[in-house]
Amino acid sequence: MSRIAGLGMDLIDLDRVRHALQKNGEAFALRICTPDEWAYCRKHADPVPRLAARFAAKEAVAKALGTGIGEKCAFTDVEVVRNDAGAPSILLHGTAGVTAREQGVTGWFLTMTHSRLSAAAAVIAVAEVPEFS
Repeated sequence: MSRIAGLGMDLIDLDRVRHALQKNGEAFALRICTPDEWAYCRKHADPVPRLAARFAAKEAVAKALGTGIGEKCAFTDVEVVRNDAGAPSILLHGTAGVTAREQGVTGWFLTMTHSRLSAAAAVIAVAEVPEFS
């Protein structure tokens, strides 16, 4: 049986991300994204909505872990991947993966969206409930 181990949500203005990308270029994107994530965003005419959605997803994961972005959960430790149908999911690396394992997190649910003005993401961290005999 599973239980909810954490819940996180984030909302960000696209203009904020667009400004940071214009000011700092690809260096900004690669502080936020893995190279694969940035390649996916760049495939689109306007990469900003997808970059912002990934930013929001990473913030939401950090909130679900209760750490915030920092020493125990870096932006590039959280990767948004897509299955064959295009549905997003979370893949953790580095210290974020260690933190999640320490908390018993065994899986994630992720939803992302964006509009003309903003992007948002919500995540649920799932942990297994130990069975007692």
